[in-house]
Amino acid sequence: MNYQVLARKWRPHNFTEVVGQEHVVKSLMNALQHDRLHHAYLFTGTRGVGKTTIARILAKAINCENLQDFNPCGVCSVCRDLDEGRFLDLIEVDAASRTKVEDTRDLLDNAQYAPNHGRYKVYLIDEVHMLSGHSFNALLKTLEEPPAHVKFLLATTDPHKIPVTVLSRCLQFNLKRLLPGQIFTQMEFILQQEHIEAESGALKLLSRAADGSMRDGLSLLDQAIVYGNGKVGTEDVNAMLGTVAQQPVEDILTALAVGDAAAILDKINEIANLTPDFSDVLQQILQVLHRIALLQQIPGAIDHDFDVEMIATLSTKLTPEDVQLYYQIGLVGQRDLDLAPDPRSGFEMVMLRMLTFRPTGTASAPVKPAQVRQPIITPQPQPAYKRAATEPPAIVAEKSPSETVVQTYDSNWMEMVAAMNISGLTRELAHNCVLENIDDAVCTLILDPGHKQLRSTRTEENLQKALQAYRKAPLKLVITTEKTTVATPAVQLTKAREDKQQAAVDAINSDENVQALKEHLGARVMPGTIEPI
Repeated sequence: MNYQVLARKWRPHNFTEVVGQEHVVKSLMNALQHDRLHHAYLFTGTRGVGKTTIARILAKAINCENLQDFNPCGVCSVCRDLDEGRFLDLIEVDAASRTKVEDTRDLLDNAQYAPNHGRYKVYLIDEVHMLSGHSFNALLKTLEEPPAHVKFLLATTDPHKIPVTVLSRCLQFNLKRLLPGQIFTQMEFILQQEHIEAESGALKLLSRAADGSMRDGLSLLDQAIVYGNGKVGTEDVNAMLGTVAQQPVEDILTALAVGDAAAILDKINEIANLTPDFSDVLQQILQVLHRIALLQQIPGAIDHDFDVEMIATLSTKLTPEDVQLYYQIGLVGQRDLDLAPDPRSGFEMVMLRMLTFRPTGTASAPVKPAQVRQPIITPQPQPAYKRAATEPPAIVAEKSPSETVVQTYDSNWMEMVAAMNISGLTRELAHNCVLENIDDAVCTLILDPGHKQLRSTRTEENLQKALQAYRKAPLKLVITTEKTTVATPAVQLTKAREDKQQAAVDAINSDENVQALKEHLGARVMPGTIEPI
């Protein structure tokens, strides 16, 4: 009957036992070391990350009679009394239940008196954002000019509700949400000390379900131990949480990568037998897609992740473009899941939408410069009883990715620029020059005066190095700025693009099908929708 829950039994009693808040612990220990204690501290963060716990440890540390490496010793009378909840100089207040200004005034009336036993009288106000406006005003004066023997430790999950006049008088620490790996490690340690058997997969599920809160994770662990009759198994945790393990998620994404709709529907049918929350399943898929995208862009970004092997395998099967597309479709689908006739059909439609809108990779045959794609004709809707004459239907030519322009001019300088493989401003400088003379000693270029801003020490040095590597000779680069009648490579490339674009437009306008649509349906070609292939 005297059982103590894990979240209370394993609550940290000193700074070294705190998990995942090293940035706060280091600052507080340094303050203790150099005796630079602020009179008011504000700890913020989500539930269950250690705000009140760290505040209690700090209250213990500033009154401890025998600090050990700036950590509470845990054996002196102050530490024992504080751990047992009978230290008179720690006044712990729940602001949610004492919001009235009269309560705050009664509390602060005793602040002027010296502490009974410790060096400091500590006021620990939990959920301080729940105080009324008048209570904050009553607190403000004491915060502004506190007695030398008083310290204020404030904790809140919602700092935005605290007046800025109070915030400006506090030293604020924002506690982080804990990573699943940190919660998992702490759970493993606690179960080893408690001599309780547990499966690694079960602890991973519990760590994710904790959603960044150590207290929530340990509460779930307590529930799992009871549910599993003294053991923590993966199947028991799945049944208890009503969630789906990672394996079906991996199978779904693998089937999605190969476009196997039947396999996806079979896996959804298996999941449905577990009576899961399909919104949670979709959320797991989004989390996996997010980690895949991270791994594809930044190798090593998920070293702390549980399922590194699974993520690495899927990242080789899915292209970055598909991952981004699936993530966006899943994100919108999760928002619309409640609008579906039932969760399963909504989830199936999200999966089928991912399959339907995935681009199909088909090899394209080489085409002539003037050849274009067949336009997509989108006639505007018209009433059945009347033909619209004011706005004819439009012909929208499908755009294709731009490709390198085929060079049709005979220019040695253009060929040299292409062979040198230069880029950026150096390439722009070369494209806007004309070759006047070149030998193994000197290369002379003429730069168009309209692009003289491209000249700089860096671009000229880069171009000279590229020329030396191309000619395999230590030649010197000389650039003069003057008008020239010879077309620069930039002008030639622009002319080639214009000619190719005009050829594509002419090909569309001379197409028999397009002419028939214009004649019989009053269609028109939308300007700017034609691009050469």
